[in-house]
Amino acid sequence: MPEILSVSSRDLEVRREKLRRHRKIQIIGAIWRTFALTGLAGGLLWFLIQPIWVLKSKKDITVSGNKLLSDEVVQSKMQLSYPKSLWRVEPSRLSASLKQQPAINQVSVTRRLFPPGLKVKVSEILPVATTQSLVKSRGDSTKQKVVKGLLDINGVWVSLENFKSVKVDKFPSLKFIGEVSSCRDFWTQLYQAVSKSSVKVMQVDCRNPNNIILKTELGLVHIGSPTSKLAEKIKSLAKIRRLPAEVNMNEIKFIDLTNPETILVHVNQKTMRIDGEKSLKNIE
Repeated sequence: MPEILSVSSRDLEVRREKLRRHRKIQIIGAIWRTFALTGLAGGLLWFLIQPIWVLKSKKDITVSGNKLLSDEVVQSKMQLSYPKSLWRVEPSRLSASLKQQPAINQVSVTRRLFPPGLKVKVSEILPVATTQSLVKSRGDSTKQKVVKGLLDINGVWVSLENFKSVKVDKFPSLKFIGEVSSCRDFWTQLYQAVSKSSVKVMQVDCRNPNNIILKTELGLVHIGSPTSKLAEKIKSLAKIRRLPAEVNMNEIKFIDLTNPETILVHVNQKTMRIDGEKSLKNIE
């Protein structure tokens, strides 16, 4: 019995020794891991604060998605001072700042590590018409001035001042005259109908919202109120495509499309009607 107890005590001592060694190894391993991670973090920090991680000029900013605004215009609106540490730049703040620009719908700004810089992706408004309207001058309500801008399909208006660097040939050919606010409710439908018309429309005059006037390749066309049969009115322009072959276009005052079922052509001293067979008949 004493021998058994003696052997058991030795075994326990051996086990305790093994445990002590194992703990030492674990402690040493933990210390080495701590040193390794600290060294790695310090090395990474040192690497990141090196001069290469600096925005030196606008050339370090790449812009994509822009069709009207130039790269230089987008870069200048970011209002960054150079040189600028890449890690001191706040992409979210720059994105929010650029999104405040009327000409920009959406924007994202991200850091680029190799080579160091910024990537800016923008989505601009897509103008479908240039606009011209009269507004009262500041300080003198008796005077008016012409304000020009661009209009997208949803009725969003942006002053032309935001596109100073854009060449005129990049602007849409369709012109809009009048107050955008008074025509915004039906503008999308009107533009979609005009853009699909077989007769070219160069200008939309909305100065009188109750009588929209289109300047077309056939002359002036009055379509009346846009709230009634708008698409049908624009579509009926196809009925008068052969008009130049039957009438001296210089004598036409305007074409009345307020009722698409009865198209009236006002020619100097008389009025003619285009019936269902697309033939002209004098009615006055």
